[in-house]
Amino acid sequence: MAETQKTKVTRGSILIPAARIERRIFLIRGQKVMLSGDLAELYGVPAKQLNQAVARNRERFPADFMFQLSWAEAKELRSQLVTLGSEAHFRFRPYAFTEEGVAMLSAVLRSPTAVAVSIEIMRVFVRLRKLLSSHHQLRRKLDSLERKLAEHDKHFAVVFDAIRQLMSDDEAPPKARIGYDAETRNQ
Repeated sequence: MAETQKTKVTRGSILIPAARIERRIFLIRGQKVMLSGDLAELYGVPAKQLNQAVARNRERFPADFMFQLSWAEAKELRSQLVTLGSEAHFRFRPYAFTEEGVAMLSAVLRSPTAVAVSIEIMRVFVRLRKLLSSHHQLRRKLDSLERKLAEHDKHFAVVFDAIRQLMSDDEAPPKARIGYDAETRNQ
């Protein structure tokens, strides 16, 4: 997203850009998620504290709110992050929180910062959803336009064939004249 909109969320005196949040949303298992370490950093709490709060309130985080990455997923994600120039070293398998899980975290952490950051994260998720929706609408319009152009191409092909046929009639070699030629007779 090209927006470089600043959020109203502050940790100390630092504003958190929305783009910074967007870069931390990953597509894992077909879901847009944020990792526990990234969320802990945004909330300004140690990852251990975030994980303990989740463990104490496990009933608030069903499988569609949060899941733990497998070692293979963590390794794949780490290789992608290193490629992007980010440091990612997982001593433990990280947790992945869906949009609903992020919302639940603000209730579990109970700090004003956690609430404010969660609100901004929800806004980013909504903007991403709208962006994806507009892409789908654009794709449908392009498909419709492509079908119309294909139909027009067929009509133009018929017109061009008719024009070529008319042009080829004009370029036909002159036919031999029938009849008497006075010049050839006098020779």
